[in-house]
Formats: sequence, structure tokens, C-alpha cells
Amino acid sequence: MDNGFQLLQEFLDHLIIEKGLSRNTHDSYRRDVLLYLVYLKKYDAPVGEADESKITDYIETLMIRGLAVKSCVRSLIAIRGFYKYLVKRNIIKSNPCLNVDIPRIPTRLPEFLTLEEVEKLLSAPVLDARTGLRDKAMLETLYATGLRVSELISLRLNDINLQGGYLNAFGKGSKERVVPIGESAMFWLKRYIEEGRPLFLKRRQNKYLFLTARGSMMTRQNFWVVMKHSALRAGIDKKKIKPHIMRHSFATHLIEGGADLRMVQAMLGHADISSTQIYTHLTDQRLRALHKKKHPRG
Repeated sequence: MDNGFQLLQEFLDHLIIEKGLSRNTHDSYRRDVLLYLVYLKKYDAPVGEADESKITDYIETLMIRGLAVKSCVRSLIAIRGFYKYLVKRNIIKSNPCLNVDIPRIPTRLPEFLTLEEVEKLLSAPVLDARTGLRDKAMLETLYATGLRVSELISLRLNDINLQGGYLNAFGKGSKERVVPIGESAMFWLKRYIEEGRPLFLKRRQNKYLFLTARGSMMTRQNFWVVMKHSALRAGIDKKKIKPHIMRHSFATHLIEGGADLRMVQAMLGHADISSTQIYTHLTDQRLRALHKKKHPRG
């Protein structure tokens, strides 16, 4: 079997049609598996005959080239998924990736803002500006719900239930979850929907909640500009402002306040609770620092 590139296309179609994965995930799998197939072709190794040692050699080659461990892990996961698909199709008998060790990723604790910094950031939008109510509503919603930026900008008007105090978010793999909003965010969302959003529509129709000045759906880049400008006005170090900074702050502050870990997991949309447990390390770290600073024998 040497039709690996054709099988890759079929695998990618399967990811979108049957698995419902996002375009970003699709593109990532395509890139990673394609590079692997090019590697096999270089050594005249048919995709169906590659064994565990060949895949291990490939991952080691990536690491020797200086590819980040996280990227190597992502590549192996994509290749493993590809071979799983081939097994399912009865093209090969077994998945040669099953016993290939996944490189260990060094644990890096996520950065977050303090409560004081969050307050400054949320107060930064200039409300008498045309975009002020929109920017205020976006930041308040992001902190109140812990949404990913991609989920925030994808919100549609009918995803918001102000009477019930919740919104419907669509995460990775288009999985839907219900997230409570909170009174402050609801107040600013209501004001934006009634007073700010019509200014962007100009009698046009658009199903998305947050709009650009031209009345189109916000992009990640549009939102990034809002975050940077707000941080600048708030006097927050711009190096601290990362794409998930509000999401990390949301989770950290909830757990510090005594929220149940499972509830935080559900609100964040984590499939595995181990992804949520990273925030307990943050709070433990802060408690130790506080003890050291404040206790007479710290």
C-alpha cells in the first residue's frame, strides 16, 4: 500500500463529516500527517508497513530538529489518529503507534491576572465611545464565563438567555455546554444588545452577538486589539495579556473562592478533569507564597 496521500484526504474528510472537528483541528491534522507521509516517502516506506520503530524514529527526528515537545506530541496524536482510522477501515490490522511513548511536556502553570488587575481591565473601555459598550460587554462576558476567545466571538444572539442568566457555548468538536453568566455581565450584555449593537448593524442582519464597526462577525484579531488597548489603558503589562488570560483568571479565582472542581470543569468545557486540576496547583502555589510572606515563621 503506497497510497498514503489519498488515504490522508479520506481521513481528513472523515474528521469533518463524522467527527465534526473544527477547521483549525482539521488543518493541524493535515499538516502533521502530511509531514509524516513525506518522511516515509523519503525512505520509500509504505504507510501501511511502517512499524513502531519507524514512527519513533520520526518523532525523534522532529525533536532533533528543535521542534517543541508540545508540537511533537501533537504530531504523534495526529499520526495515531490516522492509523486508528486505517484500522477501522480494515486497511491495516493494528495501530503501530499504540506503544510509541508520548514525549513528556514540561508542566507550565498558566498565567492569570489578580483580582485588582481584572477590575482595572474591565473598567478600561471608554463607554462614551462607539465601541465602548461592546468592548465592556465582551470583557465582562469573558471573565464571567471563562469562554475561549474563539467561543466568545462565535456567540450568536440566540445563544444568550438573559432571563435565565446563562449562555450556550460551543467548544472543541462543536460540543455544546451551558454556562451561567452572572449579574454584572448580564447587565452589560443587555445594555450592549439594546444600545450598542444596533449602531453596528445599520439596518442589516447578522446572527452573531459581537460585531465589528462594519457590522461583521468579530475575529480573534479584532478581539486581540480590544484586549491590548484595554490593557494599555488599565496600565497592565502587555506581556501578561495572553489569549487565554481571562479564562485562566476565571478558573483560578473560582477555585480560590472554593468552587467545586467538577463544576469548574463543566463551565470550562474540559473533557478531562486533569486539565482543570492545573488551577489547583496555582492556588496551592499562591497559598504557600502568602504563608511565607505573612506567617511569623514562614
